[in-house]
Amino acid sequence: DPFPPAVQIHSVPFSGGEPVTIGEGQDYVISPDSKTIAIVNNGQVWTAPIDGSSSPRKLFQTRGRQRELNYSPDGSKLAFVSNRGDHSFIGIYCGEGNTIQWADPSFDRDLSPRWSPDGSKMVFIRRPGSGGEPGLILKASHSPWSIVVFDLDSEKTRILWKAPETLRGSYPSTQGRTNLHWAKGHIVFLSYEDGWPHLYSIPESGGISKLLTPGSYMAEYISLNHTKDRLYFAGNTGPDPYDIDRRHIVGVNVDGSDFRVHTPGTELEWTPHQTGDGLYLVYISGGPKRPPLPAVMHLSSGRKMFLGTNLVPDNFPQKYLVTPSQVIFESKDGTPVHATLFRSGEFTGERPAVVYIHGGPPRQMLLGWHYSSYYSNAYAVNQYLANRGFVVLSVNYRLGIGYGYEFHRPEDGGWRGASEYQDILAAGEWLADQEYIDHTRIGVYGGSYGGYLTAMALARDSDLFAAGVDIHGVHDRTEGRARSFVMPDQYEKSMDASYALEVAWASSPVADMDTWRSPVLVIHADDDRNVRFSQSTDLVQRLRKQGVDTETMVIVDDTHHFMMHANQLKVNEAVADFFERRMK
Repeated sequence: DPFPPAVQIHSVPFSGGEPVTIGEGQDYVISPDSKTIAIVNNGQVWTAPIDGSSSPRKLFQTRGRQRELNYSPDGSKLAFVSNRGDHSFIGIYCGEGNTIQWADPSFDRDLSPRWSPDGSKMVFIRRPGSGGEPGLILKASHSPWSIVVFDLDSEKTRILWKAPETLRGSYPSTQGRTNLHWAKGHIVFLSYEDGWPHLYSIPESGGISKLLTPGSYMAEYISLNHTKDRLYFAGNTGPDPYDIDRRHIVGVNVDGSDFRVHTPGTELEWTPHQTGDGLYLVYISGGPKRPPLPAVMHLSSGRKMFLGTNLVPDNFPQKYLVTPSQVIFESKDGTPVHATLFRSGEFTGERPAVVYIHGGPPRQMLLGWHYSSYYSNAYAVNQYLANRGFVVLSVNYRLGIGYGYEFHRPEDGGWRGASEYQDILAAGEWLADQEYIDHTRIGVYGGSYGGYLTAMALARDSDLFAAGVDIHGVHDRTEGRARSFVMPDQYEKSMDASYALEVAWASSPVADMDTWRSPVLVIHADDDRNVRFSQSTDLVQRLRKQGVDTETMVIVDDTHHFMMHANQLKVNEAVADFFERRMK
């Protein structure tokens, strides 16, 4: 399309009918009476009737870029975060004719505003602003954060809770970050302080935090019910030891009572919400073979109903799909690594194999259809390859989520040493040791961070990995962020700046081009907003100079996530075709 469509907000009546266009924007919040919507468009806040009966109008104009909109319980005020670069404020718009009230503006980053039930107070997260004396680059340090309460009438603040000054106590980086909520009599939040992303609560008057979700599992996609006394989340826990590689719906009261796994079993469930009458849970559910669908469960009886089953195409190949199995092996340094194995029983003899590497890297591939659209597509490709006679091993390497803090945040991971590559190498070696695998035909592929590690595998270990597909990967870790190490916009430099640059280069696939011999397909969309297209442009020139058998595919005017369905199919088909031609 020579005139690509804008990103817009639409609404549909519950009674049915055609969607109506409200206006352009990306982030939005609905008023408590469901009549009005506030939208962020180009960093400013607009408002419009939710039925689209009139065009959006700008609510106010202020500096910075606004986000995280949140109506007060009575709908009379609108809280927002105003991002000002090295700091951010919590603003409160109090209606036409009133000024914006700022919640204790400081030289910090304030975010996640949450209203008290009566609308008289607000709780939010406070993190330090940027700046200060440069610390060591290669040494991990605590990222401080605290929970602050603001009284709108007195305009006074108090620190309700401060994170432990440990690496585990750092600002969390899993889905929803702190997942802050003002619940019934309690403030609830998520912290990694005991080594797992767990939920905690504090009395709203203050006090000692209480762990609500003890155990070796994580909590994500967290919601608070209508009466604000119970939390629901997706957790990789349950009665089955394989549940660490699944997601189930878990509930717990805000005082820590009545902890319950609501959806045990071999399927996967995520994004839970309780209905307003308190009788049902609604969520998304998928299985190893059944694709994800909306589901409703009656809380008392446990009876489930799936919605939209009629929308699954009649030719959906469910009967051809395999149920992936859990595999656990050790890396060279003894780190246990989980993986999922796709192997069809329709084939005998030694088979070609492929290692799949997810991106992120804070992701976890599961024993079933994935809750992310990107990785749901990858799951489909892995199923297709298995159906075509390949054995696929999807590896959950360190830097990923689901296995605790030290696995998620290794000090020598990424550009600090690429320790996670040991897990990719171990996955390839595990496949080579299986009697049903032809060890001369082991491939590797992945996108984004998976593309980076694919390039690393081909550059460092062409003797093991016979071919690979690198989809929008990073190849030179000294670009971008690393430049600020050695050329900061200030006189001071970190003491280890020069050494950090050397480590970042050694952690880059392009540092090992001399040993790259295996053929590769490089795929990249040239409107990528996540990984620079120049990363692949640079790699292709190096591959050509090295004489590596290189194929390329450029997707014009699309993004990192292949927004056009036709482009996603094109990429999927190219991956399968490449391995068919190169390894069968």
